[in-house]
Amino acid sequence: MSGGDLTVTNAAVFDGETEGLREADVRIADGVIREVGASGVSRAERVVDAHGRALIPGMIDAHFHAYASAMGGLELETRPLSYVSLNASARLGAALRRGFTTVRDVAGGDIGLAWAIEEGLLAAPRYLYTGPALSQTGGHGDPRSPELDVCFGHGHMNEIVDGVDAVRRAVRERFRTGAHAIKIMASGGVISLTDPIRVPQYSAAEVAAVADEATRRGSYVAAHAYSAEAIVHSVTNGVRSIEHGNLLDAEAARLMAEHAAFLVPTLVAYDAMNRRGDDVNLHPVSKAKNAEVLAAGQRAIEIARAEGVRIGFGSDLMGPLADEQLHGIRLQLDVDPVFDVLRSLTSVNAELLGRSDVGRIAEGCAGDLVLLDGDPTADPAVLWDEARPRTVIQGGSICP
Repeated sequence: MSGGDLTVTNAAVFDGETEGLREADVRIADGVIREVGASGVSRAERVVDAHGRALIPGMIDAHFHAYASAMGGLELETRPLSYVSLNASARLGAALRRGFTTVRDVAGGDIGLAWAIEEGLLAAPRYLYTGPALSQTGGHGDPRSPELDVCFGHGHMNEIVDGVDAVRRAVRERFRTGAHAIKIMASGGVISLTDPIRVPQYSAAEVAAVADEATRRGSYVAAHAYSAEAIVHSVTNGVRSIEHGNLLDAEAARLMAEHAAFLVPTLVAYDAMNRRGDDVNLHPVSKAKNAEVLAAGQRAIEIARAEGVRIGFGSDLMGPLADEQLHGIRLQLDVDPVFDVLRSLTSVNAELLGRSDVGRIAEGCAGDLVLLDGDPTADPAVLWDEARPRTVIQGGSICP
């Protein structure tokens, strides 16, 4: 990914961590932030005057699905990969234009897509992927409805893997092919039709084996987990990132904090399915499951915050719902103060990803920035209203 040279002047800067905005200029050279200061910052050939606007780090979506070309089921998993890849290009490009300069693809992605992005064949955020999520037979990643007598081993987003030795082999294969982390399905889900949403999935031995392999590789495990039981089952067996977590309780949140686990809420997925379920032909079983977790998502953030859990941000939008991505920020602002949400979108997600070079505006960090149309502390809609103009900068280059 090539880098550009740019100076942004007169900006109200949120650095990704510090509460408050400060007036500063930011100089990017060769794609990296070289100077941040109130005065004396050198000028690049290209200068953007940000007077009256806020400058924040490029945002991070830690629960993205590039290959989610449909809402779920066998249709999602068996579409031609050529179509799925082209659809992924459009999804990634749209995310970048919204200001998400880094995404973590949890359930999907592969080295071919990552390679194409690195070579500049498509406009896309910085791209970290897990490859297909690991699911037990009949688990959240098993796309078969109960009446279907068909075989399914793996698709674009999920692979069915049962047993300790088999999951170890699957983890090793993912790291061989460039995975950033490992995703497992550790509870039932909304889209899947055969699994109760609260019941923990995978045995303790299987979860621990996945975590052991990932930890020895210097990586970590992200677990799809809704219920308190599934969350406890996950973190006590080595999982670091809890995805969704809507049915969290205080005891599970305390355990997460003790194990230094992160919560990645995905509020917009349930809100969008609730409003647009009929339009996207959401199955009645999925509608009922969605109703169970919809109202609980914001309360889970409150519980996690009270217990000291680090809270990130994710979208988890499938198929045509991808255009709702920014509204996830709006929903998180309903429950968290603006600077907590800004940190979730930037430095907290960067910490989760183990990336010190993104999520902050500081010397040595990547030149990934978003210039907003106003002050988010006075007008939070500048963060989530797609009708409001924004300038997205990736590696010092302004995105078209």
